[in-house]
Parts: sequence; C-alpha cells; structure tokens
Amino acid sequence: MKRTLARFVRPAGRVGTSRSQSMLAHATAWLLLLSLSLQAAEGWTRFGPKPGGKSKIRIEGTSTIHDWQVESSLVGGTLEVGPNFPKNQGEVQPGKLDVRAEVFVPVSSLKSIKKDGTPYSTAMDDIMHEKLLKTQHPRIVYRLQELTLKGSGGAAGTYNAEAVGDLVVAGVTNRITMPVQVQVHPDNHLLISGEVGLKMTDFKIDPPAPKVALGLIKTGDEVKVLFQWEVFPR
Repeated sequence: MKRTLARFVRPAGRVGTSRSQSMLAHATAWLLLLSLSLQAAEGWTRFGPKPGGKSKIRIEGTSTIHDWQVESSLVGGTLEVGPNFPKNQGEVQPGKLDVRAEVFVPVSSLKSIKKDGTPYSTAMDDIMHEKLLKTQHPRIVYRLQELTLKGSGGAAGTYNAEAVGDLVVAGVTNRITMPVQVQVHPDNHLLISGEVGLKMTDFKIDPPAPKVALGLIKTGDEVKVLFQWEVFPR
C-alpha cells in the first residue's frame, strides 16, 4: 500500500513542479514584454484638445453665385510625440519625427457662415451634411502617417514641417501631403496649423447643385481646407 501511495505521490509532485515552472515562465515573459513596452513609451508625451481652445477647421469653396465657407470649432483626437520632437530652437534638426496622431471632426458640427462669421443657411448645412453622408459616416477623420521637420519657422518655438496622412471623408480614404506649422508655447502646449487644397470628387462627392434652385446654382469641385489644432499635455 505504501509503495502504491509513493508511486502516486511522486508523479503528482513532478506535475506540480512542471506547472509551477510553466507559470513562472509565462509570468517572466509577461513582465519582460511589459518592461519593453514601458521602455518604448519612455520619453513620449501625449496631447489632447481642451474645450474652449483655439482649435478650428474651415472649408472654403466657390459656386456660380458666390463663394462660401463652413466652419467647426470641434476638433478632437490625440497626438503623441517622441523624444526627438524639438522643444526649442536649438533642437531643430530636419528629418522625420516620432509622432502619432489621429484627428476627427464631427460632420454635424460643420456649419455654413457668412464672411462676418454669423450663421448663413441651415438649408445649406443640410445639403452639406447629406453630401458628407453624416448618418453613415458621422466623422471626418485624419490619421497621421509621417511628419517631417523642415526647419525653423522664424518665430521662437515655431517649426515648419510636412505631414503625410490618410484623410477619411464620407467613408473614402485618400492619402494627402501638406505643409504644416507647429508652434510650441512656453507652457508646452502646441498649436498646429496648415492648409491644403482638395477636390470633392476625389472623395466621390458630387459638387452640390441644389434642386431648390432648379440646379442653376452649382458648386465648384475644388475646396480649400484651413485648420488650427490646439493641444495640451495630458
């Protein structure tokens, strides 16, 4: 009986040891991966917008009766910059920066305005939102793929750069390249601005020709997008 019990206990002990060793190996691997992740994140700073800031996007276009413009002050998203991001003029080194960003604008926040900034037309807003497929695609999204520093912008803490990213409008994605300017403020918050020309048809949007005007009012295909995005350290 003792021999039988001994034969039973010894294998059980070996199995327990094997399981413990396996668990220890898994824990060690997990801690190693965590350590590597923390090391990779070290030196990175995360930014985001604040309510009431200076963020704004403006789209300007033409039509057969007059030029038009729409605006939104709701520019959301996140920005992460790596350790090679310049914080003062002496650190400016032309080249690619370690930067990650995703920016979005709610389609419903875009409103038509007059040149003096007052509201223009809710009817125009409805047509615009319909063309942008607001229900199916409620956000315009920009995902930064690459940011290359070109040099100082002249003013203290201001840098010129070139951004390459994917712009998603009405569910259609196009990669665009545009010049941007980055301003680093003394409290380390950033103001990023730029402008780029686009075509509606590149995003499979037919330029509006409102039926209420029997199609006599036609909108130009080309538009200009101007933006500034104010973000703060998180």
